Amino acid sequence: MNNLENAASHCSAMIERSSRIVLLSGAGMSTSAGLPDFRGPDGIYRRKLGVDPEKIFDIDWFRRDPSFFYRFHREFLGSLEKIEPTFAHRFFASLEKEGKLSGIITQNIDSLHQRAGSSKVLEFHGGVWSSFCTSCGKTWGYRESLAMAFANDVPRCDSCAGVIKPDIVFFGEMVKHLEESRELARGADLFFVVGSSLNVTPAALLPSLSGGRIVVVNKGEIARHYLPPERIDLLVEEDIDTFFRAVERAREQA
Repeated sequence: MNNLENAASHCSAMIERSSRIVLLSGAGMSTSAGLPDFRGPDGIYRRKLGVDPEKIFDIDWFRRDPSFFYRFHREFLGSLEKIEPTFAHRFFASLEKEGKLSGIITQNIDSLHQRAGSSKVLEFHGGVWSSFCTSCGKTWGYRESLAMAFANDVPRCDSCAGVIKPDIVFFGEMVKHLEESRELARGADLFFVVGSSLNVTPAALLPSLSGGRIVVVNKGEIARHYLPPERIDLLVEEDIDTFFRAVERAREQA
């Protein structure tokens, strides 16, 4: 066996012994799908469009001029429509169907987990899966929200004409599902960190709440002050899909 197969076999065995698996997913899962980095220092907003993403996702700017946000949000939605969930997204959706996965906590706003078939998803920073009226609170699903974003400069509620906002956490707003995420982490007997360097709190604090085994799959450094190396049972620095394909093969052969 090579290193990849050994790690996959070890991971497969941990999955078989677990019944309360939790996933924390970060940007690496989305970039693996082919989605450009939109909010980072080298992201498409700054590099291609010459705009500071912090201004686009600033809640005060949105309240002043929602058309500014929607101009760039349509670019994001257009990119999202061109990609599909990855093998890893579907792998964790299948663990949910098996009854092994308690839930997913994601730092991503692209809702690729839901598109892959997962239903137990806590979007820490919100996401595009739904939108709501900022005046009356009426909500819309992904396909309706998508159509409205492209049909109007600023989508407005058909009930009260209020401005519609995607359910994304902007700068200046609180993260979502914090206590739920903490409870999920505490109950995990196997906690996966996939595609996250654990640099951004409070999400970075969640793995250490788990008393179970911890598997980290990520290329690059992990923030050690939030998750000490001795807490990690398996650290994998491989391509995410390559690794989970190997895990699935190991599970089939077990």
